[in-house]
Amino acid sequence: MNIKKKAIVSNSEMIKSYKACRAKAESMGKVFIIKRNHPDAVLFSIDEYEKRSLAIEQQEIAEVLTADKAAAIVAKNAAKDDSKK
Repeated sequence: MNIKKKAIVSNSEMIKSYKACRAKAESMGKVFIIKRNHPDAVLFSIDEYEKRSLAIEQQEIAEVLTADKAAAIVAKNAAKDDSKK
């Protein structure tokens, strides 16, 4: 992941100037919040959040469909094996 230096704010900066950090997230899509020199949280703009949550939902649906398809193939193969006995 490539993180722009401008997209990093400290936890104390976030507390002191939330409005400015929110505006930065709006313009950049997201802001990474650092606490004690370690990643702590990410603040997303609502547009970025909606894009990401839609992508996650689509991925979850694809995983369920793939799992269902795999289960159907296993069941079909098991039925073939049972019919051979």
